[in-house]
Amino acid sequence: MSQPILLTVDDDPAVSRSVARDLRRRYGQDYRVVRADSGADALDALREIKLRGDAVAAILADYRMPHMDGIAFLEQAMDLFPQARRALLTAYADTDAAIQAINVVDVDHYLLKPWDPPEEKLYPVVDALVETWREVGDRPVAETKVIGHRWSAPSYKVRDFLARNSVPYRWYSVEEPEAVRLLDAAGSNADEIPVLVTPDGSVLRKPTGEQIADAVGLSTRPAEEFYDLIVVGGGPAGLGASVYGASEGLRTVLVERRATGGQAGQSSRIENYLGFPDGVSGAQLTDRARRQAQKFGAEVLTARDVVGLEARGSARVIKFGDGSELAAHAVVLATGVSYRTLQADGCAELTGRGVYYGSASTEAPECTGQHVYIVGGANSAGQAAVFFSRYAKDVTILVRGESLHASMSHYLIEQLDQIENVHVRTHTTVKQVHGDEHLEKLTLCDQHGTEETVETSHLFVFIGAAPRTGWLGDQIVRDEHGFVRTGPDLLVEGRRPAGWTLDRDPHHLESSIPGVFVAGDVRSQSVKRVASAVGEGAMAVTLVHRYLEQR
Repeated sequence: MSQPILLTVDDDPAVSRSVARDLRRRYGQDYRVVRADSGADALDALREIKLRGDAVAAILADYRMPHMDGIAFLEQAMDLFPQARRALLTAYADTDAAIQAINVVDVDHYLLKPWDPPEEKLYPVVDALVETWREVGDRPVAETKVIGHRWSAPSYKVRDFLARNSVPYRWYSVEEPEAVRLLDAAGSNADEIPVLVTPDGSVLRKPTGEQIADAVGLSTRPAEEFYDLIVVGGGPAGLGASVYGASEGLRTVLVERRATGGQAGQSSRIENYLGFPDGVSGAQLTDRARRQAQKFGAEVLTARDVVGLEARGSARVIKFGDGSELAAHAVVLATGVSYRTLQADGCAELTGRGVYYGSASTEAPECTGQHVYIVGGANSAGQAAVFFSRYAKDVTILVRGESLHASMSHYLIEQLDQIENVHVRTHTTVKQVHGDEHLEKLTLCDQHGTEETVETSHLFVFIGAAPRTGWLGDQIVRDEHGFVRTGPDLLVEGRRPAGWTLDRDPHHLESSIPGVFVAGDVRSQSVKRVASAVGEGAMAVTLVHRYLEQR
């Protein structure tokens, strides 16, 4: 089998020769380097490579080229080799265009010219490209088929579960002729939707999350009965704890009830996370963190609902909803928070049928040409507004307060100000949602009590933060809002919490049960940012080691 190909295209012959030379020097033994002088020539080369059946691992394209710029070229190249990783070569003056390309054609990186020394500026980027490509290669992607109704809440939940777990799927609306044929072949009918058909032909009707996870190859059952560390929750804090726990030799298992990433995983673009100056989508960050944890040996269990926690001697035991249990020396709680329910008449009935909590990126194509409303004034709402502005005719952010400045980062407010089809309505709440089969209208109310009814098919809600701690017993001390108290916050007038059995004060991130640590948004007084959550996850592992040494 021939070597996979690294393709570079640049209309400047000197630059083209230079990048090809540097690539051959580092990757020549394992990859074949092909260069082209224009987008058209590069597409011809890709077509020939496709006919020969060879693989393309990565494409490096110059942004400024006559007749066809780098973005236009990469859009067409993706049709031929969708799994090839992509980077844009650009001058400093074109960095805005490069950042835009990250969103338009899912560019993985951009490189500033010149890239000397290549050991510092070129090779680390190409290393990341080829490593990502090797995870998938050019193998055909096995697709799961989902047949459902656009305005069916269960259908939306299936699509959202698959998307957030990075499972490729193809959606078929029940009204399409092909959907009717698939239902007939599956021996099903429209009353049984959603129907899921796996690549091997298995059929699931109205499946649960655990059934879907098992069917598409996600791990749901632990490989062992006892671990050094159980991490409950797969958001940034949980992923951080899993990476550091597994990398430091702890037998680590991460348990997530839905999909890794948490609220951050639903973010369309995180731009203030250290080390990603061009921003990174929550899905990309989550995927990299999950693969990193698994590379170090951490297990990841999906679609497992944890309903209880208790101490049994030196073991810490979590209980699953199906009655099974899992034990470890220590536990890190990183269950994050959920968006609060919008208290508006008719909202509950239309959830999943036009009313969505979180960004619900699977709905983006359906918003094309529509007027979309977003409730909330924090970063997650702002990031969603930027994302949906690329699809919707208009996006209106509804906030209860007098401005966004109290709750949203300054960079994001400035970004929203530059987007013409994004609008902000202050002192405004949603009083009622209307619709029969799906959302059709909203009744809005301002601070003077004046009401207005507007037409819309999509409302995305990003309000408040409710901690996921209802399953914890009374032994875990929480504050008045349900967030878990840790460390010094557990001491009342210098006294340790009731039931504390050790002759020391709780460690900084330790809960009222020794050996149970807390990280991220679920912790009382935590900073609600991705970076701090990851940091607390790493810090929790350090404290786990200290706890294990002191027992």
